Amino acid sequence: MNVHLTFDIEVWCNGWANLDEQFPTCYSRYVYGHSRRGNYALPKTLEILSRYNLRGIFFVEPLFSARFGAEYLKRIVRLIDDAGQEVQLHLHPEWTDEIRPPILADVSKKRQHLTYYSFDEQVELIRFGKTLLEDALGKKITAFRAGSYAANTNTFQALASNGITIDSSINGCYPISAPELVQEYGSARPFAAHGITTFPISVFRDGFGQMRPAQVGACGYREMRQALISAQQSEWTDFVIVSHNFEMLKQGVTSPDFIVAKRFEALCSFLGENQRELPVTGFTTSGLHFLQPLQVKHPRAHLGGTALRHLEQIARRVI
Repeated sequence: MNVHLTFDIEVWCNGWANLDEQFPTCYSRYVYGHSRRGNYALPKTLEILSRYNLRGIFFVEPLFSARFGAEYLKRIVRLIDDAGQEVQLHLHPEWTDEIRPPILADVSKKRQHLTYYSFDEQVELIRFGKTLLEDALGKKITAFRAGSYAANTNTFQALASNGITIDSSINGCYPISAPELVQEYGSARPFAAHGITTFPISVFRDGFGQMRPAQVGACGYREMRQALISAQQSEWTDFVIVSHNFEMLKQGVTSPDFIVAKRFEALCSFLGENQRELPVTGFTTSGLHFLQPLQVKHPRAHLGGTALRHLEQIARRVI
């Protein structure tokens, strides 16, 4: 079973007021996460992946750089590319109305999700973001993830028109995430539609029977390990894990969140030790078989792993 370690790389400014004043501090936090204990944002992620010889897929959001300057985007992609990791496209259209000159005719108000834009507008937004990222990276972009997992049929068609053939936007725990495609194809395993092969974020049942996306900051290490083993035993071909550049930081500050950092380190150690059975790879359609029926068995985690995660969450609030 192929395992895909994916990371959404974003920069935010604590709201939309006073962007120019907020940006330098927020950029430093989201990209570097400077602290007395080290840099626990993007540099720490890259360091841990390198330690265990693992390959990640970094979906980088470029629209912010059309507001603040291309150099800020170049610094991000240099960090990732110099570490031998993969860069792909992520879009948060919330930035669209902050860009001057406007890249769309209608930017009179903020529209959060890509699904709030017409097909033609999605084509232009993806084209614009792809150009920004390819100019910064110096390489072609082939894969995409929508911000907030908000995608629809228009998104897939807009990706195809921009020469992007792989998507990883669908998250079965988010109702806004391509509901019409999920109804037809499901959200558990890869599928092909409208010229796009999509690899959904993997979702599992936790120890309480609740559906949970495989996200580093939201799952305990034992839960994630159990879900991986369960998926492999159910003959899944691909398991997609998601994280963000800021997940190893405490909310709103640059102090490290050592509980999440320990989770990520343990996960990478486990994957590094099990590369034969659980190879960590980029996305590829080679040899991919689209499995039916749609009602597939979701991986499961044990009650003990979920209970431990709840204890960790309590500890995160007080440490």
